[in-house]
Amino acid sequence: MNLDIRAGVLAATFLTIVFFLISSITGVQTLLSGKQVKFFKLRRDQMMRGWRLIGLGLFWVIVSIGIYSFGEPVAYHFITPSPTVPASLTPSITPSISTTPTITETPTITLTPAESYTPTPSSTPFVPIAVQARFEGRLTPPAEAAFSPLIFTNIGLDEDYNPVGPGIQFTNPVGHLYGVFTYDRMEDDTQWSALWYVDGELVHYETMPWNGGSGGIGYTDWDPSPELWLPGDYVVQIFLGKDFQISGSFRVIGEPPTSTVTLTPSITTTPTPSSTPTPLETPE
Repeated sequence: MNLDIRAGVLAATFLTIVFFLISSITGVQTLLSGKQVKFFKLRRDQMMRGWRLIGLGLFWVIVSIGIYSFGEPVAYHFITPSPTVPASLTPSITPSISTTPTITETPTITLTPAESYTPTPSSTPFVPIAVQARFEGRLTPPAEAAFSPLIFTNIGLDEDYNPVGPGIQFTNPVGHLYGVFTYDRMEDDTQWSALWYVDGELVHYETMPWNGGSGGIGYTDWDPSPELWLPGDYVVQIFLGKDFQISGSFRVIGEPPTSTVTLTPSITTTPTPSSTPTPLETPE
């Protein structure tokens, strides 16, 4: 049976409430029965026992409130969420360079539409229309979903999906880059997206219904051609539905390697003309 931290806290809270009810009811019954005892010492002992049970019930009330209010944060302080199969977004979609269409009415006046097809981040993160068009899952995220800060690495992940050699600055050639995070209280089939920007321009995004369970370790990654790792400041934003959750940033320095084309020489054989024999005249 899989039991996450939140379910354990709720179960412990329920048990303390049960203990409170048992102690309180038993204490009240002991007090009522003690009043009917004729002997003073026995009556006093039974009354004291009843008040102690009622006091124990109040103790369980305090414990239940403490567990419900502080149990989960304390548990996350000592326990790291267990890894599950990472919610890797594959296949990924790398948008190609797009142009901004213009509408020309006269040779001297050029009108540019208000909506550009090249999405850029604003002060309030949002999911571009082009990405929303690929949504397939539920758009209402879990109210209590939680994500840790993003950690970036281009070395790889260990067997538990933890980042190896994390950093915030990478030198070209960068290679395969991962943005790793832990999560909790998630629900499958919730649409989630990861947007990768460099200097304000969207260069890569992933979006799909969530399939990583309620808690664990997940990542978003990008492994483009080497020449696409342009130097600059990168920002990765995570969304559930259309709601922004977290973002992380890193920097790429150094010029990317340029792709070279190796030409293989081919040999073309030119046919040599052959002589056509001319028939000789036969003397009569």
